[in-house]
Amino acid sequence: MPHASNRGQKLLPIVIPMGVVAALILIWHVGVIISGVPPYILPSPLAVAGSLYKDWGTLAPALWVTTKITMASLALALIGGVAIAIFLVQSRWIEMAFAPITVILQVTPVVAIAPLILIYAPSTQVALLICAFLVAFFPILSNMVQGLKSVDHNLLNLFDLYGASRWQTLLYLKLPASLPYFMTGLRIGGGLALIAAVVAEFAAGSAGAGSGLAFRLLESQYRLNIPRLFAALFLLSCLGVVIFAITSFISWLALHRWHESSLKREN
Repeated sequence: MPHASNRGQKLLPIVIPMGVVAALILIWHVGVIISGVPPYILPSPLAVAGSLYKDWGTLAPALWVTTKITMASLALALIGGVAIAIFLVQSRWIEMAFAPITVILQVTPVVAIAPLILIYAPSTQVALLICAFLVAFFPILSNMVQGLKSVDHNLLNLFDLYGASRWQTLLYLKLPASLPYFMTGLRIGGGLALIAAVVAEFAAGSAGAGSGLAFRLLESQYRLNIPRLFAALFLLSCLGVVIFAITSFISWLALHRWHESSLKREN
C-alpha cells in the first residue's frame, strides 16, 4: 500500500494538469456546439485536430524552421552570456565600462531594431537568429553575472588563503556557485528565444518554403483559415512546453543532489 500511495503522489502532478486541460477542451467543444459560432470565428477542437492532420505537410516544415531558429539562438545565448558574464566580473572597471552598453541593448525592443538587422544581415534567417539571440541573451547574462557576484565571501577568502589563482577560483568556486542562477537564466531564455523567433518573423514578414510558424499564422489569418491558425498556435504552445520541460529537467539534473531549491524534503 505505501508503494501504491507513493506512485499516486508522483502521478498527481501529471494527472491533474492533464485533467484540467481535458476539461477546458471539453468546455470549448460544448460551447462551440451550443452557441453555433461559425468555424471562421472559433473552430471546435475537432476542427483544429482535423486541420492539424490535413495541413501537417505544411505545418511540420514551418515547425522545424522555428525550432531550429529557437534552439540555435538559445545555444548562442548560452555561450555568449556565460562568456561575457565571466569577462564582466573580472574587474569592477570592466563592468562599469560595458554595463551601459548591455543595458541599452536590453531595454531596446527587438521589434524596433529588427528592420536594421534585416538590412545588415546577409539573409532573413540570419536576421531572425540575431533577433532571437538578443532577447534570450540578456536573461542568461544578467543571471550569470549575479551568480558570479553572489559567491560567499568567506569561501573567497579561503581560496585566497590557500593561494588559489584567479582561474582556479573561477573554475572551482564561482562557476559551481553560480549554477542555480545560470539554470534560472536558461529556463527564462528558452521561453524568450521562442517568443523572439516568432516576433522577429512577424517583423521580418518572411514567406516561402523556409518560413516558420509565424508566417503560417499570418497566412491562415489572411485566408480566414482559422482552424489552421489554431493548429499552428497549438504547435507553438507544444514547442514552448517541450523547451520548458527540457530546461527544467536539465536544471533538476544539475541541482537536485546539492542545492536547496531542488532537494527533496521530508516535511
